[in-house]
Amino acid sequence: MRVRTEAKRDAILEAAAEVFLEAGFEGASMSQIAARAGGSKRTLYGYFPSKEELFVAMAHNVATSFLDPVVDALSQTEELPPVALQRFGEGILGFLCAPDSVRMWQTIIGVAGRSDAGAQFYEIGPSRGHEALAAFLKRQMDLERLPPADPHDAARHLMALLEAETLMPCLFGKLKAPSKKYLRATTERALQAFFRGYGNPGMP
Repeated sequence: MRVRTEAKRDAILEAAAEVFLEAGFEGASMSQIAARAGGSKRTLYGYFPSKEELFVAMAHNVATSFLDPVVDALSQTEELPPVALQRFGEGILGFLCAPDSVRMWQTIIGVAGRSDAGAQFYEIGPSRGHEALAAFLKRQMDLERLPPADPHDAARHLMALLEAETLMPCLFGKLKAPSKKYLRATTERALQAFFRGYGNPGMP
């Protein structure tokens, strides 16, 4: 009986990230990934039944390693909304708009057109960030730092504002590797629009 281990799973995900980055989703094969991970295809399929599922798991693993600190900081902060959300916006956009990340999002979108891989990734990835942002906004509303509203709607609107000048043009190749200065400025503009819509009572 073959025993699955977290160490082996991690090795497979690391190898998959390297191969997918080098060859793209279409060019990568399970044989290549198995060889890079130092095992057999049979072992690989024991952990991940398809290339789509492996790609989703790899993308989630990469995303959480970068985004967990940003999300955790937001959930624990006692800073006022303008300060906390500026830091959150810059942090999340820095990852979302990195060249390797953009290639990964483009691949996920392509795969989503022919399987449920995109939906799977959304549920285990972006939706978690959305929930954390909504929870932060709800807390600020309870503290009367923001007027009452649906926190989930507010979180969706804020993310759309953050991505409008950044992730969207990156996905279509209009914007490449935006600088920290650019992301700082676009985050400021997004928050200005957000606070005009949702208000910020009690702010100096």
